[in-house]
Amino acid sequence: MTGIFLVLCVVAGYLIISGGMGTKQLVYAYEKKQYNKAIYTGELFAKDLCLVNGDTEMSGAPDSSTYKAAALFDVNNSKTTYAYNATAKMYPASITKIMTALVAIESADLSEEVTVEVDSSDFAADEQTCGIHKGDKLTLEALLNGLLLYSGNDNAEAIAYYIGGSIEGFADMMNKKAQELMATNTHFANPSGLHDENHYTTAYDIYLIFNECVKHKEFTDIIGRSSYTADIQSANGTTRKVTWKPTNYYATGEAKRPSGATVVGGKTGTTAKAGNCLVLLDQTDEKAPYISIIMGATSKELLYKDMSSIIDQIPNTN
Repeated sequence: MTGIFLVLCVVAGYLIISGGMGTKQLVYAYEKKQYNKAIYTGELFAKDLCLVNGDTEMSGAPDSSTYKAAALFDVNNSKTTYAYNATAKMYPASITKIMTALVAIESADLSEEVTVEVDSSDFAADEQTCGIHKGDKLTLEALLNGLLLYSGNDNAEAIAYYIGGSIEGFADMMNKKAQELMATNTHFANPSGLHDENHYTTAYDIYLIFNECVKHKEFTDIIGRSSYTADIQSANGTTRKVTWKPTNYYATGEAKRPSGATVVGGKTGTTAKAGNCLVLLDQTDEKAPYISIIMGATSKELLYKDMSSIIDQIPNTN
């Protein structure tokens, strides 16, 4: 008891000696020094972000009956130009792979050699794969090119095992990163985007994740490529070259490019439950970046038609 009394006396004496500073100021000074710095970082981080508060109308926007959610973000001006159902729960399909790439880029050197622990032959026939095999050796950079351009589920899992040790371990890393980016309505169950009721996001959260991705030159270099040829060493020691091309119809020429801005690149995603999804980095003649998103389009044809309609409004929004 004597010890506790002495401690209380010391604290009381300190408050008295502090004079004009007062108890409230002392508490503030202590909390500012000791409190979780991530909260302060988050407040500052949000100042540079586009925000969404319900739907934001845009003249010339396409008929929203052909998709479930869509948005257009003016990155430099931190402005939401268009938003429709941007905070509604959606399934992301292979758009998931932008987070897979982000975690990989921030966790390892892309020149590192990866020994593949999965085999494309073990994936379902309707899954997109890059044709890698167990025991193959290739760089992490090569895996990321196949992941983002050709959307290989085998590449996604190979990256997950290499970076996270397991699918579950890597999903935990993805979810931790989502929380850091304030993508609080997102939860990932796998690195590829295969349908899972516990694997979901929103168009706005996809913006938050993609906005962070495009800060990395390695990422923008990959999504801007027309193709990538990987050098792969097989388990038996022989080498082979495999070329991967984008699944993005603007890149393949299967969809007419919009006139409102230049499409730098992006990521596609399609499953029966998610519908047709697309996130893009667009750029005006003044090099001003925009991020455009459509989720749940009823067909690929309408996906690109509606996306072009959104992008074509960019010059009229400045």
